[in-house]
Amino acid sequence: MDADAVERLGSRRSTPRTDPHTLVLASATTQAAAVACRDVSATDLLEAQLERLHAVDEVVRAVVHLDEPGARRAARVADAALAAGEPIGPLHGVGVTVKDWIDVAGMPCSGGASAHRGRMPGHDASAVARLRRAGAIVLGKTNPAERSEAFGATFNPHDVTRSPTGSSSGEAALVAAGGSALGLGSDSGGSLRQPAHACGICTIRPSSGRVPLSGHFPVITPLLDPRTVIGPLARTVDDLELALRVLQGPDGRDPSAVPLPLGEARDVDPSALRVAWWLEQPDCTPTADTQRVVRGALTWLAAAGATLVEDRPDGLEAVYPLSRSYWSLPESEEAERWVPTCASDLSASEVQRFRFEWDRFRARLTRFLSAYDAVLTPTAARPAVRHGRDAGSVAPTLTFSLGGQPAVVVPCGRSAEGLPIGVQVAAPIGDDHVALALARVLERAGGGWWLPAGVASGGGR
Repeated sequence: MDADAVERLGSRRSTPRTDPHTLVLASATTQAAAVACRDVSATDLLEAQLERLHAVDEVVRAVVHLDEPGARRAARVADAALAAGEPIGPLHGVGVTVKDWIDVAGMPCSGGASAHRGRMPGHDASAVARLRRAGAIVLGKTNPAERSEAFGATFNPHDVTRSPTGSSSGEAALVAAGGSALGLGSDSGGSLRQPAHACGICTIRPSSGRVPLSGHFPVITPLLDPRTVIGPLARTVDDLELALRVLQGPDGRDPSAVPLPLGEARDVDPSALRVAWWLEQPDCTPTADTQRVVRGALTWLAAAGATLVEDRPDGLEAVYPLSRSYWSLPESEEAERWVPTCASDLSASEVQRFRFEWDRFRARLTRFLSAYDAVLTPTAARPAVRHGRDAGSVAPTLTFSLGGQPAVVVPCGRSAEGLPIGVQVAAPIGDDHVALALARVLERAGGGWWLPAGVASGGGR
C-alpha cells in the first residue's frame, strides 16, 4: 500500500466510541481490542498516549528518545490496514517503549553510556521486530538505569524521592505512570523484577531460552552470559502473557533461543498445584511490611485451593557468592570480536571452578522444583528506597536468574508509606504459564497495579 493510500484510508476515522484519554490507562490487551473493534482509531489512541507520556515524563524523567513522527506514521498505517480489511496482530495500534539496552532501528541505543550515545542500530532486535509484527507502535527508548551515566536520574512515580531501582527502571516508571502501555526490558539478576516491584507493575523473567537476545546491547552471548533474558513489563498479567506469546521462539540468530511451547495460563487449576514458599533466605531478611504482604498473598493462593508448603532448597547461601563471581568477569563490548570490558581477577582455574559451583547450584534448584509446581517468595528485602540509598538484598531474584527459571512479579500490597510491594512467583523451566496463572490469582484477589498518586489521572489535561 503506497503512502497516499495509507493517508486516505487512515484519515477515514469515525468518532471514537471510547475516550482515548481514558483508554491509555487500560491494559494493552484492552487497547488493542478497542482499536480492532474500531471503537477508537490507532491515531487518536496514539495522540492521547503521547499527550500522557509528555505529562508523566515531567515527573518520572524516563524517556531518553522519542520518535513522534515515526509513531504517527505507524498509527496511520495501522488505521489504513484496518480500513482495508487487512489481517492485524494482537497488539495492533498499541504504543510501546523499549529499554535503551535493546536495539530499535533508527533510534539511538547507547546502553546508558555516554561513549555510545552516537550508536544508531540499523536493525531491530528480534524482540522489537516481533512487537512491530504484532502491530505495536514503538514510541521511543527509556533510561536503562535509575541514574545512568548518559541520561541522569529517573524517578519513581509513587514518590519521586524514591528510586525506581534496577536497569529497566525507565520502563517500569513509565508503564506504572501510564506513559506507555507496554514495555520491553531485560533482566540479569532482577532488572525486570526489581523495578516492577518498586514501581508497582507486573513483569516476567521468561524461562532462559524462550525469548531471543539478538539485538541486546551490551552484547549478550549464551556461553558468556546465560543469566540475561529479555521480557515485558506491563500493568496486568494478561498483558504479560499476550506479550510473551509474541516475543517467544527461535530467531535463527541467537543459539540460546529454543522452541519452548507455552501453555495456556487459563487452563491451570490452582487447586491442583503444590506451591513451596519462603520468607527469608541467606543474605535476605525482608522488612515486616514485605513479610506481611507475602503472607497475604499466601492466603489468596490458599483460598484458591493451592497446597502450600513452607520449604526452600539447600544451598541458597551460594546465591551472592556466585553472583559476585559472575559480576567480576569481563564482557565483550562488540558482537563480532572479543573486546573485553575489563580484566578478570580470576584465573582460568577459578573461572572453571565458579562455573562448576554454578552448575551444582542449578542442579539443586532444579531438583527442588521437581517436587513443586511453583514457588512464592518476596521480590526484594524492602520497597523502593530513597535515591542514593542501598536498595538492599535482591537474593530472591538472583536465585532464579542463576537457575534460569521463569519468575513473575505482581504487586500485592503496600508498605506503611504507601509504596508498592511485589511478590515473586517462580516455576520450573518451561512452565511460564503456571507462574502467570498464579500471578493472575494474586492480581484478581486484591493485588495488581494502581495509578500512582503523584501523576495525572488522565491524558495531559
